[in-house]
Amino acid sequence: MSTTELLKGAAELFPDEVVTSAHVRHLDLPFGAGRFALITLDNGFDHTKPTTFGPASLANLNTAIDQVEKEAAAGEIVGAGVTGKPFIFAVGADLKGVELLKNHDDALAIGKGGHEVLKRLSALAVPTFAYYNGAAMGGGVEVGLHCAYRTVSKAIPAFSLPEVFLGLVPGWGGCALLPNLIGAEKAVSVIIENSLNQNKQLKGQQVFDLGIADAIFEGVDFLEQSLIWTANVLKGDVTVERPVIDRGEGWDQAVAKGRFIADSKVHGAAPAAYRALDIIEAAKNGDLQQGFDAEDVALADLIMGGELRAGIYAFNLVQKRGKRPAGAPDKNLARPVTKVGVVGAGLMASQLALLFLRRLEVPVVLTDIDQERVDKGVGYVHAEIDKLLLKGRINQDKANRLKALVTGVLDKAEGFADADFIIEAVFEEIGVKQQVFAEVEAVAPAHAILATNTSSLSVTEMASKLKNPERVVGFHFFNPVAILPLLEIVRGETTDDASLATAFAVAKKLKKTAVLVKDAPAFVVNRILTRFMGEIQNVIDEGTSVEVAEKAVEPLGLPMSPLVLLELVGPAIGLHVSETLNRAFPDRFTVSPNLAAVVKAGKRGFYVYSAENGFKPELDPEVAALLKQGDVALSEERVRARVLDAVAQEIGLMLDEGVVAEAQDIDLCLITGAGWPFHLGGITPYLDREGVSERVNGKKFLAAGVASVPA
Repeated sequence: MSTTELLKGAAELFPDEVVTSAHVRHLDLPFGAGRFALITLDNGFDHTKPTTFGPASLANLNTAIDQVEKEAAAGEIVGAGVTGKPFIFAVGADLKGVELLKNHDDALAIGKGGHEVLKRLSALAVPTFAYYNGAAMGGGVEVGLHCAYRTVSKAIPAFSLPEVFLGLVPGWGGCALLPNLIGAEKAVSVIIENSLNQNKQLKGQQVFDLGIADAIFEGVDFLEQSLIWTANVLKGDVTVERPVIDRGEGWDQAVAKGRFIADSKVHGAAPAAYRALDIIEAAKNGDLQQGFDAEDVALADLIMGGELRAGIYAFNLVQKRGKRPAGAPDKNLARPVTKVGVVGAGLMASQLALLFLRRLEVPVVLTDIDQERVDKGVGYVHAEIDKLLLKGRINQDKANRLKALVTGVLDKAEGFADADFIIEAVFEEIGVKQQVFAEVEAVAPAHAILATNTSSLSVTEMASKLKNPERVVGFHFFNPVAILPLLEIVRGETTDDASLATAFAVAKKLKKTAVLVKDAPAFVVNRILTRFMGEIQNVIDEGTSVEVAEKAVEPLGLPMSPLVLLELVGPAIGLHVSETLNRAFPDRFTVSPNLAAVVKAGKRGFYVYSAENGFKPELDPEVAALLKQGDVALSEERVRARVLDAVAQEIGLMLDEGVVAEAQDIDLCLITGAGWPFHLGGITPYLDREGVSERVNGKKFLAAGVASVPA
């Protein structure tokens, strides 16, 4: 089948493609270097809708190459180049089309079609150039890899091969071409390590430093400078030197390092990284066609696998659902926020003050019970602003302005009389919270929102003794506040639409992923994590070793093991939340006597770390002496089944209770609030794929085709 037929068939499967055109224009290069053909990739939209490649877009590029090929063969041009529309080069294959594929042959056609088109760039009778003028990802990067030379703009904010992050492999030449261009070690870093490190992006300078681009120019006159450089290359005045690639032990070590990274991140639970490493390993002999063929097969296999669908599902949750929260009231009801009050000046309160200050750039005032605490809180914010200044993230003027906006006072009446949004971050005890809100209500304006950063207490109960309980809203951040995107916005039984709309508007300005949550014990993330941790704790209490209990959940590919997470949260907080949930649901949530003993002994966690052991977690002998265990020791498989069954049951009950609108919100919360793996789609697609959902609840959480291959 010809490339044209292949792409025509694929285009019929994807009628809603946003089609990218490939315009060919001609120009005379400087210094009399000759006539040049420049292909510009453009989907007709501005930079907010980046250029992608579906089958019709590839067909357009193929047609442009037909024209350039004839001109090159006829000696009418001396070279050809590819660039993008303003701020965007191209961001790869259109994933909406990938989601629609139902069989292996159609999936294979996507890989083959891409290869057949892009390979033609390197086969032209004249030298080819890629000018990475803006964001370039996946297939966009690969377009450039098929060219003979590449330049990159210093202004590029994002450049990556993110396929492994999504559950794919770079399938249009990336796995074969990149290691043969810059060496296996650097290629593994870009394809495996960056992808599995939360899809880390490269900036223009890094692209050049890695050797992916041969020259780098300022963004302002990037294309002009690139064409001058091109003329010099074609005239022989500039010679591009490329490093000699280590095809011996260095290549093997790079692949081994990649496997170690993949094991530590996904623990074998997702196949994409391993498939990419197999292709990189085989590319050592420099046989590019063999590499391209292997990419086609890997791409098709992965497109027809659950992990990719889960990865795309997670991507869509974060990019789309996360930006349009389900159930949020009309945004026009939101009131303006021109001053923020923070009750408390401890670490959490200080982090919140810093976030509100940086994102809203309005006056922020902290209060606490004594001057020393207030000064410490303001001092923390000032110190963090100084760090931003040192790193060059803000200039001196901005630093001075931000510092002037943050103040601390002891008197709530003085601090909050003109505040529009007041958030408390005091001790997790309902009586304390009620008292704080009563004091704040007495001095705050009638329109002010009263927000609580509680992690598990009832927002309704907290507001119950106020004159205006309708303006109390849960605003639960996750630690560290600057890093984790999730914000659980909790609607109490009396919270009104205007207060809720204001909370969502503030969340958007804070650049947080807001999810609307019903006022139920521990809301979403803490309830699921506490059930999950509780079951781990139960099997340890019954007699399973700590090591087996921890290893049992490794296939979930979590960012850290349960007991390391407990250490991060703090055993006392973990115990407090388990006690709260035990009071609410005593049949399902236990309070571990061993955890209580660890907290009573003042231990920071179950583990100790030493330099001799490479700072790996080792069971603290003092904790081991505290543990009182039964004599029922389970295997890893039995532990995993118990933990997953418990989580599936809890999620089913939460959905029945209407804690969130849909299972999608559970996954969005776990991905953005607890770092649950993107490649698993959070948790519900994994439970569906493993058969746990049906075993426990009698049905899957998600419909066929949502995070799975369409039926």
